[in-house]
Amino acid sequence: MNNARPIVGISVGDPGGIGPEVTVKALASPKVFEQCRPLVIGDASVVRDALRFTGLNLSVNAVASPEQGIYKPGVVDVLDMGNMPIDQVRYGVVTPQQGKASFEYIAKNIELAMTCHIDATVTGPINKAAINEAGYHYAGHTEIYAEMTGTRDYAMMLAEGNFRVAHVSTHVSLREACDRVKRERVLRVTELSYDALLKLGIASPRIGVAGLNPHCGEGGLFGTEDEREIKPAIADAVAKGMNVTGPVPPDTVFSKMAGGMFDLVVVMYHDQGHIPIKLKGFTYDEKNGQWGAVAGVNITLGLPIVRVSVDHGTAFEIAGQGKANPDSMLDSIELAAWLAKA
Repeated sequence: MNNARPIVGISVGDPGGIGPEVTVKALASPKVFEQCRPLVIGDASVVRDALRFTGLNLSVNAVASPEQGIYKPGVVDVLDMGNMPIDQVRYGVVTPQQGKASFEYIAKNIELAMTCHIDATVTGPINKAAINEAGYHYAGHTEIYAEMTGTRDYAMMLAEGNFRVAHVSTHVSLREACDRVKRERVLRVTELSYDALLKLGIASPRIGVAGLNPHCGEGGLFGTEDEREIKPAIADAVAKGMNVTGPVPPDTVFSKMAGGMFDLVVVMYHDQGHIPIKLKGFTYDEKNGQWGAVAGVNITLGLPIVRVSVDHGTAFEIAGQGKANPDSMLDSIELAAWLAKA
């Protein structure tokens, strides 16, 4: 190990959720330290409590700056924000104080990356209701990052192995999502996706574009957006030299990607992309009432800094119990380190 390893900042998310737990579980793996120097952004007291209820034999090194980190297996380096006393943490409960703390962790992570004190950022899960109750009116991480980095053109990409989707719209109502399917936006998300695939090492990306309506509108019988907005955007992308196909009916496009036809599918709205990704990456075991696998990552495209996130929520129903699966956090740290190096 050497200092050529990138420093990856990890904001732990809502203190009352599973973010601190999956973070310490991920950092219990020595492999993480071969890939990067992980720096937890949060409260040392919250991290120590996560070690308590998980039973992990790790020590906490509270620091005031990234330069003070030890970055070796067995030690969790925490940039201690000191804003969430452990006696005020309420596992599994939405509170404004926890929302405020989680927002401040994110803001510090972004600040460190924008000032080049760290090389990439990873985000643990937040509770949107909690940050809004705290007075921060954002739909989610993506919008926070966009505003704080001054980014206008951005998109969400979810990935589980070679199964990838990028969204034209995310946290809006389904009615508004339909209105956001515009030629310019579909083209821009396609361009951002193509560039991201190149950065991931795919020399000749193949992108499928999902339709919006059943059967891609069936020639206008079930809606006109596919013909009026999506098709021209695809033609624009092809004219720019990109290998883009569509619109492809949403009920078949993901099977085609799973079969190797596409490297990524551009989807039109939140659930159109989230459902297939989570069906592929999440496995629920009914017998023991636990998630056997919670894999997949969330990448924000178009930012001037690297941002990768877990692809799950705060899971308040199991918070503080030591039951959370760290797979998605491990995947996120690994990808963030790889992107920082690339």
